Amino acid sequence: QVQLVESGGGLVQPGGSLRLSCAASGSIYSLNDMGWYRHAPGKERELVAVITTGGSTNYGDFVQGRFTISRDNAKNTVYLQMNSLKPDDTAVYYCHAAARVSYYRTPSDYWGQGIQVTVSS
Repeated sequence: QVQLVESGGGLVQPGGSLRLSCAASGSIYSLNDMGWYRHAPGKERELVAVITTGGSTNYGDFVQGRFTISRDNAKNTVYLQMNSLKPDDTAVYYCHAAARVSYYRTPSDYWGQGIQVTVSS
């Protein structure tokens, strides 16, 4: 199995910044795409950002250049730098990874436990 542990959330004022981290551990043969999703009360879960092993990225439309996703393949870790935060960014942020646990297995989806980000004055 693969475990994802998120860190870096919390309370920040509008216009502020936060950096989320997600470290993968366990029986990892390979990590494919890694990314972040978020779920706010009363809304559906939405994609925040995703990054491939090679570093290609894709962002949700609402990001509009405010967030940057990156990864350290040597550390099996993905990061999300969030700048110019707005109250609408308040949500639980979930780390996601597509990972293989052996050569013979196809990739499976793994999720972190979620971390709260609150943007408020």
